[in-house]
Amino acid sequence: MIELLQYPFVVRALVMVLLLSVVAGFVGTCIVIRRQVFVAGGITHAAFGGIGIAYFLGVSVTAGAMLFASLTALAIDILSRRKSLRTDSAVAIFWSLGMAVGIIFMFLTPGYTPNLMGFMFGDLLTVTRSDLYIISIIAAVAVIAAIIFYRPIMYTAFAPDFAKLSGWPVAFISSAIAVVSALAIVVAIKAVGIILVLSIFTIPPTIAGMFAAKLKRMFILSTIIAVVGSLAGFVVSFAYNLPSGAMITVALVAMFLIMKVFKYISIRQKRNV
Repeated sequence: MIELLQYPFVVRALVMVLLLSVVAGFVGTCIVIRRQVFVAGGITHAAFGGIGIAYFLGVSVTAGAMLFASLTALAIDILSRRKSLRTDSAVAIFWSLGMAVGIIFMFLTPGYTPNLMGFMFGDLLTVTRSDLYIISIIAAVAVIAAIIFYRPIMYTAFAPDFAKLSGWPVAFISSAIAVVSALAIVVAIKAVGIILVLSIFTIPPTIAGMFAAKLKRMFILSTIIAVVGSLAGFVVSFAYNLPSGAMITVALVAMFLIMKVFKYISIRQKRNV
């Protein structure tokens, strides 16, 4: 593995894994505690619409996916908060719309048919410097926002009515979290793919929730778990020439199962004492 670090694309992939783990630790925790995992899945697949439109127009795929995903996240958030539409219905509509739009515009793109497998499963080795710049900005925003707006995030997640009575801008905070989540998801798609992206945003916070009662500890523990699991999957994928995104998911699931068993055993031991 050390010998491979002489190659720039390997270094970029490794840096991407670390930065993505930091984003997953903070943004993923917000997604999990707000019970927005299904919404995140809808945004992930809806981003495909932006990818298709970007290819058709010949513009940046990342920018197109970010714009489309952000608008989708805002639409779902606003419709859900106003009770205009049930959240699961809104997610289903935008999920299917995004995938349909993406497929149609890719079909209409003249002369070139993109490799859909790359979007479905991702490829860490295709990460560019611009991707690292973008994920670095998102990571910085996520960490700074979590520190500065810790109490508003906590109150809007666990006690939204109390947050409103306290004067916190609940609607703005909810929309901001939705947009940042959408941007983070889009950047992660290139690394681990549309199908596997939810694993890195949901499994670490879920594991952290088993051991951390406070949101602050959950942020930190979730980030550590994401780093360890992602690095383990990354190293194994290189050692055995396996897809990196899939191995990261397997490593995170393995950590979840191990921690679940450990938690169960510790609870049984406490009961027997």
